[in-house]
Amino acid sequence: MVKPGRICPAASYWKAACCMIDIHKMPYFTRLILFLFCLMVLVESRKPRKKRWTGQLEMPKPSHLYKKNLDVTKLGKEKHQPLLRVDNHDFTMRPAFGGPAIPVGVDVQVESLDSISEVDMDFTMTLYLRHYWKDERLAFSSTSNRSMTFDGRLVKKIWVPDVFFVHSKRSFIHDTTTDNIMLRVFPDGHVLYSMRITVTAMCNMDFSHFPLDSQTCSLELESYAYTDEDLMLYWKNGDESLKTDEKISLSQFLIQKFHTTSRLAFYSSTGWYNRLHINFTLRRHIFFFLLQTYFPATLLVMLSWVSFWIDRRAVPARVSLGPAIPVGVDVQVESLDSISEVDMDFTMTLYLRHYWKDERLSFPSTNNVSMTFDGRLVKKIWVPDMFFVHSKRSFIHDTTTDNVMLRVQPDGKVLYSLSFYNSITSNNSTKSEYEYMF
Repeated sequence: MVKPGRICPAASYWKAACCMIDIHKMPYFTRLILFLFCLMVLVESRKPRKKRWTGQLEMPKPSHLYKKNLDVTKLGKEKHQPLLRVDNHDFTMRPAFGGPAIPVGVDVQVESLDSISEVDMDFTMTLYLRHYWKDERLAFSSTSNRSMTFDGRLVKKIWVPDVFFVHSKRSFIHDTTTDNIMLRVFPDGHVLYSMRITVTAMCNMDFSHFPLDSQTCSLELESYAYTDEDLMLYWKNGDESLKTDEKISLSQFLIQKFHTTSRLAFYSSTGWYNRLHINFTLRRHIFFFLLQTYFPATLLVMLSWVSFWIDRRAVPARVSLGPAIPVGVDVQVESLDSISEVDMDFTMTLYLRHYWKDERLSFPSTNNVSMTFDGRLVKKIWVPDMFFVHSKRSFIHDTTTDNVMLRVQPDGKVLYSLSFYNSITSNNSTKSEYEYMF
């Protein structure tokens, strides 16, 4: 019961209910529960009420942590100056054009040696090819001195070394799930350019000591357009520039040694170029051929001797065992001949060079020095439209860039060079024909 004359100071219903109860006559435990209940009601009554839905989303205010971690790549309404000033320079020209040759360091990591073909005299290798150079046009300001990493989309906007594989038959850059290209730019302009490539290259083999032979193959790298006066290609860390996986192995060969060399290569039409070599030596497993070739052949010969112990009157049995070996050899040789007879073609890799004069490309020069460009300028000027007659398949090598070189003299004379792979119908003659389209 409520004491007479007692006034409850609470304004709400729940507070009034708490005041109407005489707590002095209640047990201690019941008083504690009632106190907690009244405290909870008081807290709930002080919470702000929810606003009605107005049809608009209310964005929360950014915290102090959000202000510290702003996204610098987000473009606002105002235009910001990009960190890499790609559009302010002409990247069809090499860095420091007109000055000394730009040094480009190279290192290679061999991922796998996929196959060795004695029939085609070639080998297939998957590797990581990395270039190192400095381009001050890509320098940017940075307080933390941290580099920026890009994918292959930036490669088309800047200058990169036009390294290609000499004596290459087929090559490609892996593109799963995207192009396997990495470009890392440092604040002072140093650049790291890395690619994952699979290449099939020629290897001249000597089988005079088969199957006790050893073969030495070489993968050669060279700049396609720039001579040693414009680009100096070198192994970045000497012999340490070539790294291989210890798990690389082949079924028929034992890989003895990987090592690097470098030298100059001369072309009478274009000049001297730096060339890097990846050399490796292969020694054939004799035990493999004992099991796969010699042992089965020996068994067949011994099987043919059984006919001497068969009764001479059993003619079908003696005849079936006698010519077993010649028939097997005939089938194998004929299958190889049929492939060449059906295709009726031959393949070749060649360098095709064009020479002409276009006065529209002339430019003033005090020292009469020519300018060298890569394939990007070809799409902007006139070039001869030569094609190969009776060609089945042909393509321009494009690893690591398009193997295209354009050299312009001050008087407008032009040298246009390409590296082709071509498969041509032979028609019983090994003649390659080419002519102009128009």
